[in-house]
Amino acid sequence: MTDTWNYKDESKVWELHIGKNGVPYLSNSMLEETGIVRHGFSTRLGGVSEGIFSTMNLSFSRGDDKNAVMENFRRIGEAIDVCPEDMVFSRQTHTVNIREITEADRGKGIMCPVDYDDVDGLITNVPGICLVTFYADCVPLFFVDPVNRAIGLTHSGWRGTVGKIGKRTVERMTEAYQSRPEDVLACIGPSICQDCYEVSKDVIEEFQKQFDHSLWEQLFYEKPNGKYQLDLWKANEEVFLEVGILPEHIKVTNLCTNCNPDMLFSHRASHGKRGNLAAFLELKKSSSEKK
Repeated sequence: MTDTWNYKDESKVWELHIGKNGVPYLSNSMLEETGIVRHGFSTRLGGVSEGIFSTMNLSFSRGDDKNAVMENFRRIGEAIDVCPEDMVFSRQTHTVNIREITEADRGKGIMCPVDYDDVDGLITNVPGICLVTFYADCVPLFFVDPVNRAIGLTHSGWRGTVGKIGKRTVERMTEAYQSRPEDVLACIGPSICQDCYEVSKDVIEEFQKQFDHSLWEQLFYEKPNGKYQLDLWKANEEVFLEVGILPEHIKVTNLCTNCNPDMLFSHRASHGKRGNLAAFLELKKSSSEKK
């Protein structure tokens, strides 16, 4: 299974793991080594969905059988060692809105309806709550503050990236949990790479407004057809640096969803006929908090 992945270089920022139930997922060693979180990023393998959703679709809203999706969440949860009852979903609409998740939110989106909308980022310091966000080319942003024991998980498409939602996430963690940017570990998850991400000039103009001219050459380039290739990975890395995250605390993916359509759902590769991947991040309970 590992030989079929198409990485952009030889490093393995996200490595494949097989859960105790045989379900594969991707994880990052920097986050794992903190010892305070459970986390993972799903593949499209190991589930029960069929057709364009095969097999590990993690969306209730794309037309898949709800029982199949629930079984998929049970399976991926068991692989990562998190319970569906403890999950809390985002309600993504390409905003830069961040929601602080409390005990009262436990289970929203999967065990009970959500009572919020327009939320692309989640933060919490409540142990045992698993934040969940959804993807099929957009950029997952993972944040862990091991000093103050707080976490954040954020969905960043091009609108979120140009709006610097990663910066807003860290700022909200600072306000809510006294997180210091220099303590925060930040990881960019599997998503579409620059080689695969063609955009129009109006998108680039938005990036030109928000990012310094000195960065433009690194973020995008124009092609003969008048379109541009945009690097969301680099853009989000620059957002991390801008808010004060240390370079040694940043891990940038080299795994593209569009380059791995058999392993990961990609909106562009499938022309919209697909399921959803999901990112999971949970703060572990301390020994005194465990039952």
